[in-house]
Amino acid sequence: MLIQTQIKPPLKTPTFSRKSIQTNTLKDICLRGNLKEAFQSLTAAFNDHPDEIYGAVLDLCAHKKALSQGLQIHAHMIKSCSVPESVFLGTKLVFMYGKCGSVENAEKVFDKMGQRSIFTWNAMIGAYVSNGKPFEVLETYKAMRVLGVSLDAYSFPSLLKASGLLKNLFLGAEIHGLAVKFGYDSVVCVVNSLVAMYAKCDDLCGARRLFGRMVQKDDVVSWNSIISAYSSSGKSREALELFREMQNAGLDSNTYTIVASLQACEDYSFRKLGKEIHAAVLKSAQLLHAHVAGALVAMYVRCCKMSEAVRTFNELDEKDKVAWNSMLTGFIQNGMYSEALHFFNDFRNAGEKPDQVTVISILLACGRLGYSLNGMELHAYAIKNGFDLDLQVGNTLIDMYAKCCCVNYMGYAFNRIPDKDLISWTTVIAGYAQNNYGLKAFELFREVQLVGIDVDPMMIGSVLLACSELACLSQVKEIHGYIIRRGLSDIVLQNMVIDVYGECGNIDYAVRTFGLIKFKDVVSWTSMISAYLHNGLANEALELFHILMKTNIHPDSIALKSALSAASSLSALKYGKEIHSFIIRQDFILEGSIASSLVDMYSRCGMVESAHKIFKSVESKDLVLWTSMINAYGMHGYGKVAIDLFNKMKEKLTPDHIAFLSVLYACSHSGLIDEGRQLFQIMKYEYQLEPWPEHYACLVDLLGRADCLEEAYEFVKSMQMAPTAEIWCALLRACQVHSNQELGEIAAQKLLELNPENPGHYVLISNVFAAEGRCKDAEKIRTRMKERGLKKSPGCSWIEAGNRIHTFVARDKSHPECHQITKKLDQITQKLENEGGYVPQTKFVLHNVEENEKLKMLYEHSERLAIAYGLLKNAKGTPIRITKNLRVCGDCHTFLAVTKLEASDAKATIKIADQ
Repeated sequence: MLIQTQIKPPLKTPTFSRKSIQTNTLKDICLRGNLKEAFQSLTAAFNDHPDEIYGAVLDLCAHKKALSQGLQIHAHMIKSCSVPESVFLGTKLVFMYGKCGSVENAEKVFDKMGQRSIFTWNAMIGAYVSNGKPFEVLETYKAMRVLGVSLDAYSFPSLLKASGLLKNLFLGAEIHGLAVKFGYDSVVCVVNSLVAMYAKCDDLCGARRLFGRMVQKDDVVSWNSIISAYSSSGKSREALELFREMQNAGLDSNTYTIVASLQACEDYSFRKLGKEIHAAVLKSAQLLHAHVAGALVAMYVRCCKMSEAVRTFNELDEKDKVAWNSMLTGFIQNGMYSEALHFFNDFRNAGEKPDQVTVISILLACGRLGYSLNGMELHAYAIKNGFDLDLQVGNTLIDMYAKCCCVNYMGYAFNRIPDKDLISWTTVIAGYAQNNYGLKAFELFREVQLVGIDVDPMMIGSVLLACSELACLSQVKEIHGYIIRRGLSDIVLQNMVIDVYGECGNIDYAVRTFGLIKFKDVVSWTSMISAYLHNGLANEALELFHILMKTNIHPDSIALKSALSAASSLSALKYGKEIHSFIIRQDFILEGSIASSLVDMYSRCGMVESAHKIFKSVESKDLVLWTSMINAYGMHGYGKVAIDLFNKMKEKLTPDHIAFLSVLYACSHSGLIDEGRQLFQIMKYEYQLEPWPEHYACLVDLLGRADCLEEAYEFVKSMQMAPTAEIWCALLRACQVHSNQELGEIAAQKLLELNPENPGHYVLISNVFAAEGRCKDAEKIRTRMKERGLKKSPGCSWIEAGNRIHTFVARDKSHPECHQITKKLDQITQKLENEGGYVPQTKFVLHNVEENEKLKMLYEHSERLAIAYGLLKNAKGTPIRITKNLRVCGDCHTFLAVTKLEASDAKATIKIADQ
């Protein structure tokens, strides 16, 4: 650039006047800051005072950061040849280039100077510092020491600032020693720089000691230095206390004081102090300063007072990009994503051009809202302006596309980043894991290890999420071993490991991991309770919850929801009521998931009235709560009531897939065929909800229960999607009930084709064949099941008695009171046969055995054993609630109905939970 200017200096201003202009006049013009007028007044006669003339204009260029004009002045100086060896003007040029951000030109001028003064060295050091090049400052400082250049008071601020940028306390202490040696340690600007240096090097004690030793503390800059030191180090209270001391000392604060004090108001707890500072600013009229205004907006944002932030922003006379970006960041941080997008429209309408900070904020909003199209528009803008290559923008793009489920675009954004960091890899792995691309997440995890980036716990958490999606136990063990070997095992990861082992079905490993956690938190307990629940061990889940209640850890809403789910699955009303009482005592707000869980628990325990009381007590009912109550009515055969409640819900909320599933389920259990058909059509055409396989299965079940098997079959054939195993299973059950052998054969064949690894399907088909008298076919199906190594889950019943949950299976002899239970059951059976007209129906025993053996098998079903135990243990008049994991057979239904009518010492209630 300098070579070109020597050939032909390009002055883009009017031709210089040849008339003599007084030097003091040019100085006055420069002091007024009018760069154009200064150019027009520049004289061509440089023989009198060229240093003063050029020096004044170069200072003005530096002040205005007018690099283009500074280059023209430099070219004119070279052309005139009037100042070939001026140390003064060379220093001015170095200073100007440094201020204008052109360090390369400053270095060229500096290197060509035959002589240099201490001012020249200071100008070069200052250029490096102001342009963020602390290492170059260090090299220049070393050269000064080698050449024996003596430092002056103005050398130390730049050297100390460089030490702070490098966080090099050793270097800073060395320079401090030189300041003491040369007698500059009492100069105010040096002391202020020393305070700032110690603060940046994380030595606040040293900074405070220096400030405390100052004899005179009447310099506002000194106060600003120490306040900023504490504020930037996160010591907000100490910073604001110093601000108070400064006010009490009678010193007037300036812009820097206000900004530093506002920065110390770091969160909601400082909102009152922030408002006090704002009031002081209004009184002193300093709000007009852009930096103070921006700091006020940022303070209100941090204090979660967005209304005040908006008001302050609107009062600004000139809104710079920092203020706009502060507002955008505030909306994002406070979860006001829609408001952020509206504000961004105002930003564009104001003629502002988005920078990287703006793009990052809006991408975050698009991701949280799932606005992929808006995100893509911003991505296109970022590509056009080269922002997408920026690391932070690239990482935010990955996160946005991940949250919008645009996996392909996410991969593209990741591949575009030239130098990926840990956050890039972690974000993309999390994106794939969250979008059910577990294998891809694993591939990238292996790749990141080959790249050599250190893996952190957050990345491991995302990989564990991928393991959960894949349900691959070997991979979970591999990652668990990696965590242990690398020493990454913190409480968060240990809790996640418990979760994943539970979801992969390895409850033993989950229990062992839980036992190894020395200091368990509430998440640890909740994870283990959830693992038990996921593996059908509700009894163990409740026992663990009771152990948790005896610790000093208070269960949170998630732990309570898990415990209520366990109580629901066991129909353990007593435990459920205890949890409900705890919720009331601990003043948990009865809304959201807790309210829904309570409704579900009471309904599954047969207490529909109690469930409805909970439902009515909640003022702000969400969709989940309405759905839970609809499901409760449907479960107990109140189909009409469930439909009425569904219609009331529609007036306030828009039903989703789950809500429609619940009301269809209610129609199915109550035999409301026409209503079920109508609701299915409403879901599909009025609400534009594409039915799930579960909806189709529910309607097939509804038609099947009503013996409309041909219609059910035609409905299955007309489906737009391929029928799932669940749908064929519903049809097959209906065929079994209504003895439709032809359709049952079709459904059975389809069921085995779709899901040949489900033992329950083999058992159902075998039972259908056995009921039709096709014993050989039934035996073949059971043989195929055994050949595949499949085992049916045994029928199991639970009953709550004596502060415990007791479990029974068919022909169970393991209970300590087995003899008494068998004796009681014999008494009941005999009484029902003699007085209640009960006749055993051995047709429900679908095994090819003798009649006596069939009778014995019927009498020892798990639910009958549970009833007998309930009659033995429960007080007179106490309801007996039994839960079974499989459907109750027809004969047991009859047995229970007669028991309710004939038993005089208890009333029996049974709840059936199909799995």
